[in-house]
Amino acid sequence: MTTQLLLGGMVYSSPAVPDATAMAVTDGTVVWVGTDDVGRALHPDAHVIDLQGRFVSPAFVDCHVHLTDTGIALGGLNLSGAASRSECLRMLAEYLSEHDEDLVWGLGWDASAWSSDEPGQDSPPTTSDLDAVAGGRAVYLARIDEHSAAASSGLRRLVPGLESEHGYSPEQPLVADAHHRVRTTARNLIGATARRRAQLRALDHAAARGVVAVHENGGPDISGLDDFRSLADLDHGVGVRRYWGEAASSVDEVRHILDRTGADAIGGDLFVDGALGSHTAWLCEPYSDWSSTSGVSYLSEQVILDHLRATTEARVQAGFHMIGDAAAAAVAQAMEVLAAELGTPALARCVHRLEHAEMVTRAQAEIFARCGAVASMQPLFDAAWGGTEDLYATRLGDRGTGLNDFAMLAKAGVSLAFSSDSPVCDIDPWSTVRAAAHHRTASSSISPRAAFAACTRGGWRAGGVNDGLTGTLVPGAPAHYAVWEVDELVVAAATENVQRWSTDPRSRVPALPDVAPGARLPECVETVAGGRTIFRRA
Repeated sequence: MTTQLLLGGMVYSSPAVPDATAMAVTDGTVVWVGTDDVGRALHPDAHVIDLQGRFVSPAFVDCHVHLTDTGIALGGLNLSGAASRSECLRMLAEYLSEHDEDLVWGLGWDASAWSSDEPGQDSPPTTSDLDAVAGGRAVYLARIDEHSAAASSGLRRLVPGLESEHGYSPEQPLVADAHHRVRTTARNLIGATARRRAQLRALDHAAARGVVAVHENGGPDISGLDDFRSLADLDHGVGVRRYWGEAASSVDEVRHILDRTGADAIGGDLFVDGALGSHTAWLCEPYSDWSSTSGVSYLSEQVILDHLRATTEARVQAGFHMIGDAAAAAVAQAMEVLAAELGTPALARCVHRLEHAEMVTRAQAEIFARCGAVASMQPLFDAAWGGTEDLYATRLGDRGTGLNDFAMLAKAGVSLAFSSDSPVCDIDPWSTVRAAAHHRTASSSISPRAAFAACTRGGWRAGGVNDGLTGTLVPGAPAHYAVWEVDELVVAAATENVQRWSTDPRSRVPALPDVAPGARLPECVETVAGGRTIFRRA
């Protein structure tokens, strides 16, 4: 047995040891947490590691990512910095001049954030725009939410019958079924070597942010089966749990899908609807800025019910991508029906997932809580598009300030797990904690401690691990941890009354880094998974 003794830091453990400065790890398991002097006495033969005053926390879990796309964004054409259509096209032209590829896969443009005095500069790139820059080359430029994309003629020609698909436009970005077909064709043009390089780049990035596990949300319309299966062959310290978004109607079909795909569970990004930015999230009432549409419904209420019944009877975790309020209502109705039919324990033992869950009502939250569902949500969505003047308000009007109500969901008893939906948002757990604790709608905020738990223990629970130890640093827990440079540790809570209680030394509440707006967020020095270092800062 090999024991490592970490000394001279600040260890985030439990109320039993709120001022811990040391931790012992033996063969990948935390065996002791306490103070330096006691640690030296208990472990005289241990290999000592001087923390030099750094902060040690449980490592993070990002429970909703798309690895290949994330790697492409990190190493390829990332358009998230474009401020206008002309700048987007300039970035494309520069990339084309430096890369000779059969396919140019770019992503991240967001016309809703563009502004210019010049007419048309706040509009998405058109097919003609891309052709003028790229000539006959195949170009796929996904909007930041990845639910629509601009595509060049060179790429469109590779998709027979595209003109007949729902969501087709000869010039404007493609949505719905037309987008899914073009995306599939573009995906098939990415070679195995480039794909693997992108996946490993994404996992390296996650490890450098203190993340030891991610949940890949794949599916026929997102990543394709070859991409999804290839993730099983990766040799990396960051663990990957894989969700496949395909509906099943029977227990036998559930088993068949698992066998065919190698997935850990069925669901994740099983699309009930699309995204608000692409006007494809399914709404009960039309969009405020496009009154002729209420979005897109990809699954009927019967399909949702059948899928949830089949996975529950098979004791397999399921999940649904649900952003609009009509999508949330359809999933809540299915859970309510099955709660009466199969009982809430049958649903709760599966820990079914609600991906995004942006427009959930209090009544729906109570149904989800009774059924033991976990809401896999992205606080950085609110930081990017919340408030009274940004995308949500533009798309939804007065409805836009009620999205991502973490406080309401938590009060209703819904378990929360936070993630990035990378590459939609960056894998950045501390920014995620900040966004949840400082919501653009103040009443929807939760405490930094609750947000931190949703990024650690919540992520493990969303992945089916609910042993009470994983995601903590207490004796017996797996040694999944990260070491951070921090400016200041504070005890913070959601309300003034709780804040006064938390800062009382008698409460024995461990401190966390300051995530207030303007404070410097922690910088990762080392990430350890199961006692093995998977990232160390140079």
